[in-house]
Order: sequence, then structure tokens, then C-alpha cells
Amino acid sequence: MPELVNTAVLNELFETFEHTAWRLETQRGYESDRQSDRYQRWARGDGYSAEGREKFLDGRRALAKQGKRVERVRVVDDPPTENQRYLLVGAPSTIAAGEDIRHLWRADADRLALPNADFWLFDSRTLALFHHEEGRTLGLELITDPAEVLKACQVRDAAWHFAVPYEEFAARVPSDV
Repeated sequence: MPELVNTAVLNELFETFEHTAWRLETQRGYESDRQSDRYQRWARGDGYSAEGREKFLDGRRALAKQGKRVERVRVVDDPPTENQRYLLVGAPSTIAAGEDIRHLWRADADRLALPNADFWLFDSRTLALFHHEEGRTLGLELITDPAEVLKACQVRDAAWHFAVPYEEFAARVPSDV
């Protein structure tokens, strides 16, 4: 198994990247979401609130103000899992803070042969590959090998090309989401 670092290293990468941070999200659910009070309230039917995300959203606004792009593609099952529905209802607040979130049906991701692994790609130079086990993050593998980074860039280009902006995608998902 490769050497894994704690996800706290992402904070440093977000402070030091120069122009673009891009993420692929492929998991059907994330333990970190399910354990949050915000998720628990939403799952009980109390609606979604961005309360408690102010620091995160302020960070996204600050990056956008600096001209830095933060983008992600979320792979979504048909029908979406509960966790994917939660991420869909929370997306507008993150988008309003300056992040560009797009969505791709899992069938399309499979057709494109996208990997079933999450990662962040910073400035097309540093790959932060998540290692998950049943939605639980075990750690990150930091990769700077040009061949591996190039593969991630190719995945990014394919996913971004076929992914659909949030509003268009949300309109395709049943209204109970």
C-alpha cells in the first residue's frame, strides 16, 4: 500500500495552488457527510441548511476573488443514493461561493472508463488521490509523477467535457431530491 497522508494536507494544497483545483467525486456516499449534524437534520426531513459551512464557503469566495478556479465533477447513480441527493441539495451554496460543480451519471462515467476513485488535481501538477473503504476516507496519496498526473488530466478533460452544470442536471433528477 502506498504511503498515505491525512486529508488535512488538502488545506495546505488549497493555500498554495496557483490557478486550478479540480476534483472527481465517485463514491456513492461519504462517511464524513453521514456523521455531520447537517446531514442528520436533512435526513430527518428538516431541510438543508449551509449553517456551519461558513468557513468553507468563505474560503471558496476568497479563492474566486483571487481568480483561482475550483471545479468538481460528481458521479451520480440513477437513482441517486441518499448521500448523493444530500450533495445535490447542498451544491447551490457552494456554487454561489464560486465553485463550479458539474454532474455526470454513473453510466456515462462507466462508458468513459473513468476511474472509481476520488482525487483532487492541483494546477495539473499534483494529484491527491483518495483511498476509500466503503465511503470512509483512509487517507490521501500525493502523486507528482508526470505520467500519473497526465492520466488524471485526461480523466479531468473527459469528465468535464461530458458533465452537466448543476442546474441542468438537477432539472433531470426527480423532484423529491
